Amino acid sequence: MSSPSPKSPELSEKDKKYDRQIRLWGEHGQRLLETANVCLINASALGSEILKGVVLPGIGGFTIVDGRIVTEEDVGSDFFLDTQSIGQSKAKCCKELLQELNPDVRGDYVDESVESLLESRPDFFTTFKIVVATSLSEKTLIALSKLLWERQVPFFYCRSLGMFGSIRLQIKEHRIVESHPDSRQSDLRLENPFPTLKQHLDATNLTPKVPWLVVLYKYLQKWIEKHNGKFPRTYQDKEELRIMIREGMTADEENYEEAIRAVNSSFGGGKPPTALQNIFDDKSCNELNKNCNPFWIIVRAVRDFIQSENNGYLPLAGVLPDMTADTESYINLQNVYRQQAMQDADNIFRRTQQLLRSLGLEEDLIQEEDVHLFCREVSGLAVFRGTKISDEYEKSYKSVHIAQELRSPGSLIEHYVALRAFERFQTELGHTPGECNVETDTAKLKSVASKILSEWGIAETLSDDLVHEICRFGGAEIHSVSAFVGGCAAHEIIKIITEQYKPVNNTFIYNAITSESACFKL
Repeated sequence: MSSPSPKSPELSEKDKKYDRQIRLWGEHGQRLLETANVCLINASALGSEILKGVVLPGIGGFTIVDGRIVTEEDVGSDFFLDTQSIGQSKAKCCKELLQELNPDVRGDYVDESVESLLESRPDFFTTFKIVVATSLSEKTLIALSKLLWERQVPFFYCRSLGMFGSIRLQIKEHRIVESHPDSRQSDLRLENPFPTLKQHLDATNLTPKVPWLVVLYKYLQKWIEKHNGKFPRTYQDKEELRIMIREGMTADEENYEEAIRAVNSSFGGGKPPTALQNIFDDKSCNELNKNCNPFWIIVRAVRDFIQSENNGYLPLAGVLPDMTADTESYINLQNVYRQQAMQDADNIFRRTQQLLRSLGLEEDLIQEEDVHLFCREVSGLAVFRGTKISDEYEKSYKSVHIAQELRSPGSLIEHYVALRAFERFQTELGHTPGECNVETDTAKLKSVASKILSEWGIAETLSDDLVHEICRFGGAEIHSVSAFVGGCAAHEIIKIITEQYKPVNNTFIYNAITSESACFKL
């Protein structure tokens, strides 16, 4: 999305402050960010780094839940604490120093343990857009996971332990309109031009100044006529079309060269890709009700439009690639696409209003601008349905998948198992591995890991080096590792809040020793 220059006088001070990120997720994404509130459970070094990553871009507000006081060890790993903080409320100190990063952000804290809040005020956690937690016991993690899953609150559980870190996203259903794909299929409709486009292209004469799309269309018509109405599909067909265009050049004409380069990427757009067709076939699209998310109502309207009104084609995005041409020719062509895109979006908007009325919902639940954005981005729609963290603590959960990964040399799934064993060790033995005696606890931790793997029916074991490395740090955080994992987690949180870009699905593991990372769907 293009934005005015930061020096442009029409930009407010706030727009100038957030200009670079608005270029990534737009003003509507920034508005969503500025109205969101995030809860952080436990102000560890990792937790502080996560909040830093959402405070700087302007999250609406944050609340830190932590009943502990600051220790010397905390000051050594957390840049948002200093020696004057020792002995004071950890939540309060972190909140004050984090809020200094961005005065526009509201900060709050609760000087109470998460266990106490879960027992006395569980609904407290369901008031937030997202809940993030670090350093939880197995029992607390499972209880919090179940609560937030039931209330459909996105939940991030993050770990930073020595040279290792992890992020686990729990989300029941996440819908993405603006996925920002790395590559996007151009939807030019050259094979099946809509009436106004055909009229415009037929009436435009070939000159060195017209957009390459006109050149390609004209030679495509000659190719079709030569091949009895067929369209170029194979490499040989397209090579023949390229030769035809080149033979039609009378000089070094840049628009002809662009047309030749565009042959491979300009056909086949406008049809629903497989991922989108799966969304159209989804139960949520076919069985609308009063409680469904507006996303599914628009999806249904788009699907009905495609099937009954648009000959199987998606609504036109109306976006043209850059082309070398004189300004008037390009703008005229651009207006043809834009007008058709607006017409398609208006038709779909009317369908959404009809669906809202049939469901007994208020018509202003879906705004016209929402539908226009939806139509522009429809080819990249994505829906993620996640899994519950508490399910991972069932004995046979994903055991086949984990076993397969463990057999792959160098797989970071081994680190996931090691982190799980670390938690189990704390639960069963009552202290942190390596806190008292590294060598003794290394043997105990390996025994705990073997027990977990045995419960999963897995014969493999963890390497001695990995288990020893876990114990060597005695549960301590290294700030550089926490900063990296915290930055990654903040990115994922922003994706969920702005409903843009595809989030991690669903477990991220980081090994700082080898600078490797991997994602697993658990």
